[in-house]
Amino acid sequence: MSNILTVNDLSVAFSGKEVVRHLSFHVPKGKTLAIVGESGSGKSVTSSAIMQLLPWLGGKITSGSIQFESQSGAIDIATVTPEQMRHIRGKEIAMIFQEPMTSLDPVFTVGHQIKEVLALHRGLKGSAADKEVIRLLDFVRLPNAAQLAKRYPHQLSGGMRQRIMIAMAVACHPTLLIADEPTTALDVTIQAQVLQILRDMQQELGMSMIFISHDMGVIAEMADDLLVMKRGDQIEYGKARDIILNPQAEYTQQLLAAVPQIGSMQGIDLPLKFEIPGESRVESPDLSVLSKEPLVILDKVSTHYPIRSGFWGRVTHKVYAAENVSLEIYPGETLALVGESGSGKSTIGRTLQQLVKPSGGLIQFKGQDVFGIHQERFKKEIQYVFQDPYGSLNPRKTIRESLLEPMRVHGLVKNPQQQVASLLESVHLPAEFADRYPHEFSGGQRQRICIARALATEPSLIIADEAVSALDVSVQAQVINLLMDLQAERGLAYLFISHDMAVVERISHRVAVMYLGQIVELGSRRQIFENPQHPYTKRLLSAVPVMNPDKEPVRVEFTGDIPSPIRSIHHPPIHHQYQEVEAGHFVALTQ
Repeated sequence: MSNILTVNDLSVAFSGKEVVRHLSFHVPKGKTLAIVGESGSGKSVTSSAIMQLLPWLGGKITSGSIQFESQSGAIDIATVTPEQMRHIRGKEIAMIFQEPMTSLDPVFTVGHQIKEVLALHRGLKGSAADKEVIRLLDFVRLPNAAQLAKRYPHQLSGGMRQRIMIAMAVACHPTLLIADEPTTALDVTIQAQVLQILRDMQQELGMSMIFISHDMGVIAEMADDLLVMKRGDQIEYGKARDIILNPQAEYTQQLLAAVPQIGSMQGIDLPLKFEIPGESRVESPDLSVLSKEPLVILDKVSTHYPIRSGFWGRVTHKVYAAENVSLEIYPGETLALVGESGSGKSTIGRTLQQLVKPSGGLIQFKGQDVFGIHQERFKKEIQYVFQDPYGSLNPRKTIRESLLEPMRVHGLVKNPQQQVASLLESVHLPAEFADRYPHEFSGGQRQRICIARALATEPSLIIADEAVSALDVSVQAQVINLLMDLQAERGLAYLFISHDMAVVERISHRVAVMYLGQIVELGSRRQIFENPQHPYTKRLLSAVPVMNPDKEPVRVEFTGDIPSPIRSIHHPPIHHQYQEVEAGHFVALTQ
């Protein structure tokens, strides 16, 4: 089989420092090469070199060749002129980026932006371009294509925006598509839809693909060949199936071992740490011997946001972000709250910490109404760890100042030097890190610092809102292990908010599934994962990619994105009725 792309001995440097060294691989026609590695491994730099985007990023190719079989004959992308590459980029080689919101122009409709591509590379204008836009939007399974073409990027969900990017990328029928983390920021069900669209398009158009990701489950589903990279070096390269089932390099073995796999906890009652070399095993607490009194009780909690319209600014609609939610969180347990974006998970977390005032219902903490507790005492007891550690830390403050700040607020500073050192030690960081600034750390180290700051007030409950979703898989495993260790040592309770079902299966004791602001299923981790009852729970679980290259991907039903929680005040949502299917396992009755 002939190759559409052949990379030979490629090296790339930024400011004289090599970041990719002696890379060699090829992409056969009609096949998919996956490139996997952690942040900083050189995956995206390699794709930028193929697209000849390095000059705009401040980098340059220092050695090697990139042979591409263009329609006019073989060319070396490393040496062609920018003018020659302009006719190839977008037309014969297209690219999809991770974050569609930053890739789309916010001031133009999505239809206009697709027509720009059609005019530049295919010469289509007027009604012919309009018809092609509709065809492309239909091609990527977007409903109401004619109306959708008139919308702006901010009016679309993340999954819809990514499908718009795919439509633009394939508008000119490229022979090579580079997909750089195209599903990383998407919910699991939307991710499954996007992956299916890419597979279907590849089959229909006969195009080749370079798929860049750090998600091994996705790679097992998509790749024919696999290239593993680490810090700019090629670690392992070959058939994807061979590498996944029988990795030879130690780094590849560690990478695969750190991947949480759905179903791996079957028959296991308690959360289980990842096996990481050099880490000791700390068992999860047996909740049967812990207090039976709940730490937190949410009783029929609702949180609404009013939407005003008309000349008088009357409230005509509301965002029913959370509706009639009842939950209990016990000392020392991890309750996972799962669901797609817009399901109300983060609203519950923010409402619990009084960052948002509920519209109704009761929240009790240690038997007291939280709105009757002194605010300082309450905030000391419940702490938050956010998704983005860099955005959570003040870039102008040293780590020492960031750790001491909550202790000063609550009057807990006694021996600042020792307290800071102890906090850093608790998250397995050296004390000398205290005088550095956030930008001097990796993402995993910054998240450890955020966890240390949350521990500073000695809380009873930590709300972890997508706390590991932005981390590389091996770093994610380390942080999850750290959270389990801290729970075992300190008796902490966690409200673990996530859309990653494989991670939730590993860390949680109980699971609550949310859909459109309401709980649709609640039970122990084993009940939810081994005996799901609600159709939405089943859909979430079936959409999770499995790290098994021999398993055929499940074809998903395109039902559109999650419906809107916005409703007229005259038609509020109907509250679910629940059935207890077994002890502690509740499921909403379908309406």
